[in-house]
Amino acid sequence: MLSALFIQSNISVGASGALFGLLGAMLSELITNWTIYANKVAALLSLVLIVAINLGVGILPHMDNFAHIGGFISGFLLGFVFLIRPQFGWVNRKNVPPGSDMTSAKPKHKIYQYVLWLVSLVLLIVGFTVGLIMLFRGVNANDHCSWCHYLSCVPTSRWSCNERGVYCLSTQTENQLNLTCQSNGRSADRSLFDLHEGSSIVVENLSLSLSLSLSRCATLGLGRLGLASLGLGPYRAAAQ
Repeated sequence: MLSALFIQSNISVGASGALFGLLGAMLSELITNWTIYANKVAALLSLVLIVAINLGVGILPHMDNFAHIGGFISGFLLGFVFLIRPQFGWVNRKNVPPGSDMTSAKPKHKIYQYVLWLVSLVLLIVGFTVGLIMLFRGVNANDHCSWCHYLSCVPTSRWSCNERGVYCLSTQTENQLNLTCQSNGRSADRSLFDLHEGSSIVVENLSLSLSLSLSRCATLGLGRLGLASLGLGPYRAAAQ
């Protein structure tokens, strides 16, 4: 959801957001169940270091760090809600022999565990509600946060975070389609055939000059160019 609100010009896929959710849940589970763990400081430092390194890698271009951040925050809050455990030293009354003194018995959970559970539940409900409303209304979150785009990409002297259109010239000869990128002069040839039925596609009334706009220069990976679908008049040509 966070990715859809901040990055509306591209589509990102992958399981990294879910993995960051697991890291967030591990961190919150360690915090809320602090009393039952040994070597807790070492475990906490290890988790924080892993999360920091992976989030740092996310500021490189062509990476969706908003999905990482959103997954981490969601998992972190859900961990306080679903992974709460009884504190160390608590004894279930069902396992206590009759006549035992339970006046000095410890409560099942500490007060801070209840506080974290309640705060996390409220934040989850409010966050998902507001996020869904903004998403369905087509709100661009960058309009409300001018600096948030730096969370996903930080420009340096070696790369730029600005998306520039790449224009290519398309020419067709019989069953061959040639694409030439005008910015760097690279070109690639692909055969036009129907991958689903194994038969060639006859493309008629095709203009010999067609200007194609690609979202990123890296999209034209001419060594492994994949044209999932090109709308050519009333025909569709698929190349792999």
